[in-house]
Amino acid sequence: MAQVRPAEPSPAPGGGGPITVAELDALGVERLRSPGARRVEAMGELGLHSVWDLLTHYPRRYIDRSRQAVVRDLRVGEEAMVLVRIGAASTRRSGRRAITTVHTVDGEGDRLRLTFFNQPWRERQLTAGTEAVVFGRLERFRDVAGMTAPIVDLVGDRTGRIVPVYPQSERVGLSTWDIGRAVEEVLRRAAPRGFADPLDETARRRLGMVDRGAALVGIHTPAAPDEAAAARRRLTFDELLRMQVALLARKRRLEASAIGRVQRLDGPLVRRLLDGLPFPLTGAQRRVLGEIDADLARPVPMHRLLQGDVGAGKTVVAVAAMLGAVDSGNQALLMVPTEVLAEQHAAAVRGMVEGLTVEDHSTLTGTRPLRVDLLTNRTPAGERRRILAGLRTGDVEVVVGTHALIGDAVTVARPGVVVIDEQHRFGVEQRAALLRRSADDAVPDVLVMTATPIPRTAAMTVYGDLDVSVLNELPPGRTPITTTWARTPEEVASAWATVRAAVTAGRQAYVVTPLVEDSEKSEVASAERTRAELADDELLGLRVGLLHGRVPAAERLTVMDDFRLGRIDVLVATTVIEVGVDVPNATVVVILDADRFGIAQLHQLRGRVGRGVHASTCILVAADDDNPTAAARLGALVRTTDGFELAEVDLDLRGEGTVMGERQKGRSDLKLASLRRDRALVELAREVAGELVGPSGELAAIPLLAEEVAVVLGEEAVDFLAKS
Repeated sequence: MAQVRPAEPSPAPGGGGPITVAELDALGVERLRSPGARRVEAMGELGLHSVWDLLTHYPRRYIDRSRQAVVRDLRVGEEAMVLVRIGAASTRRSGRRAITTVHTVDGEGDRLRLTFFNQPWRERQLTAGTEAVVFGRLERFRDVAGMTAPIVDLVGDRTGRIVPVYPQSERVGLSTWDIGRAVEEVLRRAAPRGFADPLDETARRRLGMVDRGAALVGIHTPAAPDEAAAARRRLTFDELLRMQVALLARKRRLEASAIGRVQRLDGPLVRRLLDGLPFPLTGAQRRVLGEIDADLARPVPMHRLLQGDVGAGKTVVAVAAMLGAVDSGNQALLMVPTEVLAEQHAAAVRGMVEGLTVEDHSTLTGTRPLRVDLLTNRTPAGERRRILAGLRTGDVEVVVGTHALIGDAVTVARPGVVVIDEQHRFGVEQRAALLRRSADDAVPDVLVMTATPIPRTAAMTVYGDLDVSVLNELPPGRTPITTTWARTPEEVASAWATVRAAVTAGRQAYVVTPLVEDSEKSEVASAERTRAELADDELLGLRVGLLHGRVPAAERLTVMDDFRLGRIDVLVATTVIEVGVDVPNATVVVILDADRFGIAQLHQLRGRVGRGVHASTCILVAADDDNPTAAARLGALVRTTDGFELAEVDLDLRGEGTVMGERQKGRSDLKLASLRRDRALVELAREVAGELVGPSGELAAIPLLAEEVAVVLGEEAVDFLAKS
C-alpha cells in the first residue's frame, strides 16, 4: 500500500480552525443547552462528562421507521420490535403488586397494551404523545394485543427515517431521546468549524474512508444504512489506529533508547543442547530460533511473544534462548505463575541441560555443572539465601521461579534473557518488576510465552508492542488426540471403561474436576469427592492419586513423581495440571463438567495427553443441556485439535471483552471496534501506524494524531499497555 500521510496540523484551539478531540474533551456537557442540570448529572452517572464522551457514546442500534413490524402482522407468541405512540397510562395495586398498564397504538392505528409489574415509574416515563420502540412477545387477552414487561426505548418525537437508539439508563432517568437531542446539538453547533481530521484527503481516499466530520454525523444521524456503515468503518479505524500508534511509538522509543546486551545462539551450550535432542527440530522451531537469534544479536532488548500450540516444543526454544544468555556470559530467568508449574519447568530444564558444564576456575577441573535453581515462596530459608547470593554474584546461571523472583531481595548480576511463561496470568506491574532485577542499567531480552493460541488480530492489538513468533508444527512422534463428548449415563460409563482399558494396556489417565472440595452452592464435581467415589466404584482396584493447589508442595512433588514413574494409574486433579505437566505415558484425560471450562482451558487440559507415541483420547463429560454457547465450545473441541482455529472460535463466541481485559484499567478507546468483525481493519491500522510513527518512536510528523492518543488513551493507559 502506498504510504499514508497525516493531515496538516490544525490551528491552535479556539483559533477558528476545525475542532480537535482535545477541545471536545475539554468541553463539559454542562456547556450544552439541551440537557438541563438534572440530565447533565444523569449523563455523569453514565460516564458522559465531556462533549467527546457524548460524541463517542455511539448508538447501539437504529430504528428504520419504514421497516417496523406492525401489530396486525404478528402472531401470538412471536417476538418483535414495534414503534408505538404512547396514550394513557395508569397504575393499580393487586395485593402487594403494582400493575402499570400503558395503552399505545402502532403506525397503522392498531392497539397494543403494555403491562409492567412493580414498575410504577413507567407511568411517569411513558407520557402521552411520546413515541417509543417496544420489543417483546405478543400475547392477546380479550382480543386486545399486548406485551408483558417489554424492552422499551423512548425516541420522543424524532423525525427522519432512521432513528438512533443509544445505551441509556432508566435508573438515572436518561432516555435515548435525551442523549440524541444533546448529540444533535453538538453536531449543529460544531458545523461552522467542522471536526479536525488527522488524515488528509489523499490518505482518506487511499484508505477508502470518509472524513471525520462525515463519520460523526453519519454514525449519529444517518440518512441511510450505508451511511451509518461507512461512518462506523472510519471511527472503528480511528480507535484501532490510536492504539497501534501508541504501542508502536513506545516500542520504537524503547528500541532506540534502551541499553541491551548483545548475545548469540551459536555458543557451545546451545549447540550441545540441540545436538543432544532425541528428535530433530521442526521447521517452525528452526524459524523461531532464527528470529530470536537475530533479536539477541542486536544491541536493543528483544520483546518477543512466542505462541505455540499445546506440544509444539516451546520449552526447547526457551531453553535454547536461555543457554544463549549463559554462553554470552549472562544469566537467564524463567518466571511462571504457579508453584506446580515452576516445579515442572525446573525438572524439565534440569533434564534438558543434564551433563552441560560451565567454566569455574575455583574447581579442580576448571568446570562445574550448569546450575538451574528453583525459587518459590516455599523454598527453604537457607536454600533461598544461597540462590539469592548466587544470583547477585552470577554463580547461578539459570533460575526458575514464581512471583518470588520479583521480591525486593532479588538482584541479578547480569540478566541476559528473561522468559515469562503464560504471561497473561501475571499483572502488568509484576511483569515490569521482573525486568528491574538487573544490577546494572541493561535491559534483558524478553521472551513471553503462551500455550494459549491468540487470534492474529488480538495479538496485534493486545500485544502490539511485541514481535510475534508462532510455532505451528508439532514435533515428530506426536499422535493425534481423539476427542469425544459424553452426554448420557451410558456414554459416561463408557468413558470409565476407556480409562480402565488404557491402564490395562500399561498406560495412565487424568481425571479433571473444576473444584477442590464440595460446595453446597454448586453441583460441579470436586477433586476430593471424585477421587473417593472413583476409587470405590468405577476405578476400583486401580491406583488413584489426587493433586490440587491445596496439596502441600512436598506432597505435590511426590504425587507427580509417582505419576511420572507409573506408581499411580489415574490422577484426579484440578486445573493445576493445565500447563507444564508432561507424562508421555498418560493417554486418556476425562474432563468432568466440561461445560464449566472455556475453550482455551479445555484445549490446554486436552494437551496433557498425546505427548508420546501412543494414541490418546480426551473425553468431555457434560450434559447435553440448553446452553448453546457451551454446546458450541464443546462441539469445537470435538471437531478440531488446532489451537489457532479454536482461538478464533473462542473470539467469536466470547467477543473481545476478555481479550481487551488485558488492559485492566484506563479509559477504553475500543467502543466500536470488534476484533471479530474488524480483523481487516486491525491489520490496516497496524500497517498505517508503521508508516506514521518515526524510527525512534517520534510523533512529531503527526501532531494531531499524537494529541488524540494522549487525550483518548491517556499517558497512564499507554504506559500500562506498553509494560506488557
